[in-house]
Amino acid sequence: MIPAVELKNLKKEFVVLKRKGLWREKSTVVAVDDVTFSVGKGDSVAFIGPNGAGKSTTIKMLTGILHPTAGSASVLGFCPWKERSQLARQIGAVFGQRSQLWYHLPPKDTFELLARIYNLDLRDFTKRRDMLIERFALSAFLSTPVRKLSLGQRMRAEVAASLLHKPEALFLDEPTIGLDVVARQELRDLIREWNRDEGLTVFLTSHDAGDIEHVAKRVIVINHGRVVIDNQVSVMKRSFLGTKIIHIKFHEEPSLTSLEEMHGVSVAHASAYILKLEVDTEKTAIEKTIHAVLAAGPVADITIEDPPLEKVISHIYAQGLQTTNLDQGRGISEI
Repeated sequence: MIPAVELKNLKKEFVVLKRKGLWREKSTVVAVDDVTFSVGKGDSVAFIGPNGAGKSTTIKMLTGILHPTAGSASVLGFCPWKERSQLARQIGAVFGQRSQLWYHLPPKDTFELLARIYNLDLRDFTKRRDMLIERFALSAFLSTPVRKLSLGQRMRAEVAASLLHKPEALFLDEPTIGLDVVARQELRDLIREWNRDEGLTVFLTSHDAGDIEHVAKRVIVINHGRVVIDNQVSVMKRSFLGTKIIHIKFHEEPSLTSLEEMHGVSVAHASAYILKLEVDTEKTAIEKTIHAVLAAGPVADITIEDPPLEKVISHIYAQGLQTTNLDQGRGISEI
């Protein structure tokens, strides 16, 4: 089976001119440096890294906007920069800070325009449009000019517009930027639903750990133009942070003495009846901590969860990874 996305030794360099007095000096900046990976059809992948890591440059090459300096790439069997017109009919793209909706027109008019651009059959388009309107809850503002929509409403319409022509892959570049908590979660749920139910391949870049945790199953971390981590989201969290967060609610005020003396256990928050612990499971087993919690006082409720992904990513960068490639649990080649 042909992968949905495949990169082989992809590289992109930019020539930068700097003025020095009367002269201009050329220098070369490597934005993407020998990147190789593939994404299967129907997968959901988060492509993350700090600012300037090469994320947007990679997406621009995968969508045919930029030509690489070296290497090759294939998206749904097409070479993006050589077969951009054919590829455009097979993919959707949403850029959080750039809109494909006409600013002064309502979303329904943009939908009609896109149907003509993609030369969609009228009957198929109408059926698809009506289904997207229902699934994305667009009917309340379908006739409202885009300039009057909230950011959350606009982004729902953006994603719906990108799916009108039944793409096989969806590229999302910071789709939840600027959204409030509720709108962000609604958009994540919709993207995840399409990935699960329609088999849509999702390739996502984001600085929001919640996007990665709720949308993606696999994460690729890029830094200085090179892939440093490639693994499942859950495996990456376990590999880089062996910490668990325990939230406890007591019926009465607990005694914290024994908990505070435990090696690898720290009290992140404590009030009269509520306690939050951070447990380093490499130093203290979670079972031992729970026994100590139960001995501290009568427990009304207790939850155990993984740390936020922001901490995992910060931990990775703090390690100073340069050319690490952790691939599906095979191990870390270099730290």
